[in-house]
Amino acid sequence: MLLRQLLGLEYTRAVNCEFNDEGLVIDVALAWRSPRCSGCGQSCRGYDSRRRRWRHLDSAGMKLFVRYDLRRVDCARCGVVVEYVPWADVGSWFTRAFENHVGYLAQTSAKDAVRKLMRVAWSTIGDIIQRVVKRHQRAGALDGLTHIGIDELSYRRHHQYVTVVVDHIRRGIVWASEGKDSDAALAFFDELGPERIAKLKAVTIDMSKAYIKAVSEAAPGAEIVFDCFHVLRLAHDALDQVRRDEVRESTPAEREDLKDTRWALLKNPWNLKDLERDKLAALPRANRRLFRAYLLKESLAAILRGRQVNVARRKLGEWIRWAGRSRLAPFRRVANTIRSYLAGILAYVRTGLSNGRTEAFNGKARTITRRAYGLHSAAALIALLKLCCSGIHLEPVTLRPGSTHET
Repeated sequence: MLLRQLLGLEYTRAVNCEFNDEGLVIDVALAWRSPRCSGCGQSCRGYDSRRRRWRHLDSAGMKLFVRYDLRRVDCARCGVVVEYVPWADVGSWFTRAFENHVGYLAQTSAKDAVRKLMRVAWSTIGDIIQRVVKRHQRAGALDGLTHIGIDELSYRRHHQYVTVVVDHIRRGIVWASEGKDSDAALAFFDELGPERIAKLKAVTIDMSKAYIKAVSEAAPGAEIVFDCFHVLRLAHDALDQVRRDEVRESTPAEREDLKDTRWALLKNPWNLKDLERDKLAALPRANRRLFRAYLLKESLAAILRGRQVNVARRKLGEWIRWAGRSRLAPFRRVANTIRSYLAGILAYVRTGLSNGRTEAFNGKARTITRRAYGLHSAAALIALLKLCCSGIHLEPVTLRPGSTHET
């Protein structure tokens, strides 16, 4: 009775225990006599048993293992498979209670803390997270989508990518896959299906030709909205290029005037410190070309903050002409890009939709990709993203006498 309460596993009897160098091992038996198929749950004929151990939650600082003679079963529906056991998934070496606790810690803690607390390798945690997400993810996550965002996230030191689809209404990940090309986005639409695609109203993306191609082909009825943060990033990059060119071509005295202006130029005006404001105030005298580039960047940001489409269309036209006359090659390129993608940019002004509306989520997702270093597969990273960003809610699993830990 004491061992059964210690385990806290449903439909399971403790029959023996022993201590060894690894910790405490408890032999168990099932509450039913005939083995059940792990695929369909039907009672079947069992044969060829093999002793197996599953890691359970630690007890009194010791590792605790559940041991059982696992049988094969011959199921008329599923064929030859291993029998069902109520404490673990097929193919797992850990109990569900152990895996759920790992999942909770992975949601809330740094990877080193999870690894040390649970005494398992980080790569093993990646496999566990995939099983936890499979058990707990919300059914019908792709149902009812109307406003979505498609973006890529880099991992493995920016050498590999995953495509992530976000629901703007529910504010969470609904789908993810390896890659960042049009095939990755088309795979999402294939899974979504024609009926659910017809309900899509707007898709926010960056100005990636691959994503534009995929959305245009698969969901022609959905409005493409270009993420304003990617549009502004073009202006920021152009401004930084002008700054580098001016510093390179300046005399030593002029270069001193431009020192420490990089971040002041890129910041929003309301975030500037006093020293940075002084630097910008002196910029018209120090370098007029760089000041002109700064005004172009700030003017574009002000236009995109507006909410009147007709005003934005007129002002963007004026901005494009100004950038074309600016004699600043980086901004002429930005003007050409904005002219090409004007409809999607105006759609942002009209709808207010962008991946920035879930910026807190995006920041969290990128933090997760940094935490995921050491996970060598895209599947493990995707599972970690879904675990933390798709609405899965886990509680810490504790050992309480007489309780069960299955969910």
